[in-house]
Amino acid sequence: MTVLSKKSKRKHRYKLRPWVYMAIAVIILVVCFIIVVNNKEPIVEKYNQIVYTREYEDLVKKYSEEYDVDENLIYAVIKTESGFDPEAISDVGARGLMQLTQETFDWVSMKMGTTGQYKFEDLHDPELGIKYGTYLLSYLIDEFNTYQEVLSAYHAGRGIVNTWLDDQNYSKNGKTLDVIPYSDTAHYVDKVMTAYEGYCQMDTDKNTKEK
Repeated sequence: MTVLSKKSKRKHRYKLRPWVYMAIAVIILVVCFIIVVNNKEPIVEKYNQIVYTREYEDLVKKYSEEYDVDENLIYAVIKTESGFDPEAISDVGARGLMQLTQETFDWVSMKMGTTGQYKFEDLHDPELGIKYGTYLLSYLIDEFNTYQEVLSAYHAGRGIVNTWLDDQNYSKNGKTLDVIPYSDTAHYVDKVMTAYEGYCQMDTDKNTKEK
């Protein structure tokens, strides 16, 4: 008869534990699957709340109403431009939540009659950044026909978009763009519109849930 040492007994005793762990893991996965299936909506809702955050709600609402711009469009631009970081500075020097360049800041200041009232660096203030950015969106919405042209102009500039609209290669009717020539602008428009649709869907889900 073979006598097992304490060490050997310990090894022998735990030999089947990996199978036990595997069984437990399978049970946990099944339980998690059941939870996910039965609670899919809350999980998706929580995910959307994280992805489509709504920071600075009071300021967005205030300037959305003042300049008649869809709140969801403002959120989508902020999310795409700065990720809700008021200290953001782009590679070309654009600043603030809605990322205006010095040139655009000066132009908006002139249009709003606030030239000399603020410095370019003041765009890091969330309220001024949202105020100026929303005013610019409002101006572009009045000038162009769809959000595609509005966002193209926000990214590439009004003059450039008007040049594209005058070119038959990019616009057949002179009012809407069939093609956005700049790949980075086209990508930007896609990103903002994806975010915009996400915010709109959240509102739709919320309204449906409340009914």
